[in-house]
Amino acid sequence: MASNGDLFGGSAARKPSAAAPARAAERKPARAGTPGEADYTAASIEVLEGLEPVRRRPGMYIGGTDETALHHLFAEVIDNAMDEAVARHATFIEVEMQAGGWCAVTDNGRGIPVDPHPKFPKKSALEVIMTTLHAGGKFDSGAYQTSGGLHGVGVSVVNALSERLEVEVWRNRTQYRQAFERGHAVTKLETVGPAPNKRGTRVRFRPDEQIFGKGAALKPARVFRMARSKAYLFGGVEIRWKCDPALLEPGASVPAEAVFHFPGGLKDYLDQDIGGKELVAEPMFVGKVEKPGGHGSLEWAVAWLAEDDGFVHSYCNTIPTPDGGTHESGLRVALLRGLKDHAERVGQTRRAAQITTDDVMASCAALISVFFREPEFQGQNKSRLMSTEASRLVENAVRDSFDHWLAERPSQANRLLDWSVERAEERLRRRAEKDVARKTAVRKLRLPGKLADCSNNAAQGSELFIVEGDSAGGSAKQARDRQTQAVLPLRGKILNVANAGRDKLAANQTIADLTQALGCGTGSHYKEDDLRYERVIIMTDADVDGAHIASLLITFFWRQMPKLIDNGHLFLAVPPLYRLTQGAKSVYARDDADKERLLASAFSGRGKVEISRFKGLGEMPMKDLKETTMDPKRRALLRVAVLPEDRETTADAVERLMGSKPEARFQFIQERAALAGDLLDV
Repeated sequence: MASNGDLFGGSAARKPSAAAPARAAERKPARAGTPGEADYTAASIEVLEGLEPVRRRPGMYIGGTDETALHHLFAEVIDNAMDEAVARHATFIEVEMQAGGWCAVTDNGRGIPVDPHPKFPKKSALEVIMTTLHAGGKFDSGAYQTSGGLHGVGVSVVNALSERLEVEVWRNRTQYRQAFERGHAVTKLETVGPAPNKRGTRVRFRPDEQIFGKGAALKPARVFRMARSKAYLFGGVEIRWKCDPALLEPGASVPAEAVFHFPGGLKDYLDQDIGGKELVAEPMFVGKVEKPGGHGSLEWAVAWLAEDDGFVHSYCNTIPTPDGGTHESGLRVALLRGLKDHAERVGQTRRAAQITTDDVMASCAALISVFFREPEFQGQNKSRLMSTEASRLVENAVRDSFDHWLAERPSQANRLLDWSVERAEERLRRRAEKDVARKTAVRKLRLPGKLADCSNNAAQGSELFIVEGDSAGGSAKQARDRQTQAVLPLRGKILNVANAGRDKLAANQTIADLTQALGCGTGSHYKEDDLRYERVIIMTDADVDGAHIASLLITFFWRQMPKLIDNGHLFLAVPPLYRLTQGAKSVYARDDADKERLLASAFSGRGKVEISRFKGLGEMPMKDLKETTMDPKRRALLRVAVLPEDRETTADAVERLMGSKPEARFQFIQERAALAGDLLDV
């Protein structure tokens, strides 16, 4: 203890120097009631024996004394039974919740050894396992090829934290029994009698209220779920559930009796978890690989959810690992590399370059279970797997199977690739918006330089006219009502967002200006309250080019700000293409058909009708533009709307006509070739 004495201020190991008396004289006496050197002696060093450290500091062994830690006791007991099943020594496990706070777990495995222990000949191996930390049959890998932990560490902790624990063993055609209280044996190992047709172990325990608090008890619903999950993780075992009906809450979904047996393993588990939800690609990706020599295995089930966030539940030797670890890392890498390899095979390498594991796993519902020898966990609760072997095992096995899965179903593989690219673009968009928010937090946001804003600060009653080009912008600025109408000229045709990658969107100044002017954000970050205008009006020339620009803008709003359309903010202006004049009378025609109708109905037969065709909004006199298109009292507006029942059809049309696949547009043109011929004949 000399070194400890030095560390904590003692002096037992120091040789006094000549100056020591002087220093001692200068030393102030300890305050009354404060331990000094004289009080810190060998008697101060406490030695805890047996399982007493567990009872003094349960958090060091099970993470605390809350409800999760309480149920960890059951996990330790059933894990031992599962190890017997995984080792092919047990075929069933019985879990029983009994009155009085008791829980019993029984298996038909080999039974805990009961012969005298070589190191402690006065005690049976069973008593040593139950009362001694770090004693068990899993330190030597010859006893178990794979196991969920070191047998005896867990169950001895359960014994220490139980008010009473009873063990029954059927072994060597004989039944044995021993009882313990708070970690101490209260009976000798008893030989109950012959049991020629039975073998296995039964552990029955009641958690200690001194540790977990008065009234603390295992919850039947939670124990039920934990037991059922074990049956999913190893299809070769049958788990029999029984619960005292008095413990079940009225209307609870937990039955009094049930039998769990799932030959489909993790596939059945994932089917039950996702409950028939729509998938991005079908069928789910499942597989199982056995290592040669029976030294380990791997099983997985993966599905991508179309409308929900994903999750990953991982296990090692049937032990849940809620904090993940190396096996989850191997799965993530395998799925990402497999998808990128598929993209390379189909010529989509550039699109897939931006995909990360987070994009692939965003909506991925995955279960993965590994079995191998001597796993390394982080912490006593085994919440995170640290074995590097698991990462290599999972990545190699899953990668090869995933390559085959993608190659066998190219259409589903392409859907999954498109889905992941969309997730990547959404992630990059959010990052860009955060950068903008971070910049605007320290300096005032400057609106686009060409925006002629209105003087009205409120969105109510304000309008933004989006026009093509500086010339049209100049005319619109002269014709507007400066109080309520803003004008944003766009240069050239806006980017087609339906077939552009996120990098192009981020680099496009026109889109940046438009988004900045509106102020409401895009995608899932759209905020109705931040929209700066009540109406957003697309005002383009009344010709084919104008219609094309309008379609590109509508596509932008449909893809990037769908709620702006849903909330009734998007409109199309209806500028005239012709002005018809006879004497002092002038009327405007929207298009050729409207012109012929007006010529036949709006004028008398006397006098010539002069027809002026507007080359564009920029060539239209300010007076005409205001009168026909911008004056709220005289103009016509078309509101852009999509009915709920038409959303799917609209999405399909936008994808076919504006999307990244030219073959869809080519098919559309082919289907309507006859219509184009009819138009040419007119």
